[in-house]
Amino acid sequence: MPPRSTPNAPSTSRALGRFLSPVVLLAVMWLIQILDAILPGSFSGFGLRSWDLEGLGGIVLGPLLHANWAHLIANSVPFLVLGCLVAVEGTRRFWAVTAIAAIIGGLGTWLVNAPGTLTVGASGLVFGYFGYVVLRVFVRGRVAHRILYAVIALIVISVYGGSMFAGVFGAAEGVSWQGHLFGAIGGGIAAFIGRSRRPDREVRAP
Repeated sequence: MPPRSTPNAPSTSRALGRFLSPVVLLAVMWLIQILDAILPGSFSGFGLRSWDLEGLGGIVLGPLLHANWAHLIANSVPFLVLGCLVAVEGTRRFWAVTAIAAIIGGLGTWLVNAPGTLTVGASGLVFGYFGYVVLRVFVRGRVAHRILYAVIALIVISVYGGSMFAGVFGAAEGVSWQGHLFGAIGGGIAAFIGRSRRPDREVRAP
């Protein structure tokens, strides 16, 4: 009987492909920071400027910009780790969570911050991914999935919970606790948006 081909290789490539989105997004941030260091002037002016209608474009651009290299480096590892934990559910899910966290985090920051305050950095997305990973365990789904998500959430809380709490309630001067708080709220809301009501539906990559 001739051997049959198996879909293991395509399945593996498809699974690894889910993590491409957060890697690419982080690479864009690094490229922008490199260009910002080389070119005259500063890109930070394109960030989110509170109470300025023209500054609303910072909802999109602000997360890609950073004040300096230390700012970008501090955000890179948690962004990649938490972003990949979101992306494991699929490319569309990752971008949906990213968009919701950016919009809600950006609008909340724009409204609550003092007028004229300029906010840049991916930490709002980092907090959004954290909120998503922690709260998705409460979304209806297969029992096995919910148990796995609960284990992941506990690990994430044990590793990042302290810094996340401090980033909202003990943020240093010049650090936007508003962006952190509303980013986390956006990520939490994203956990419940677009979910099937059928508890036995399997999550698949696009």
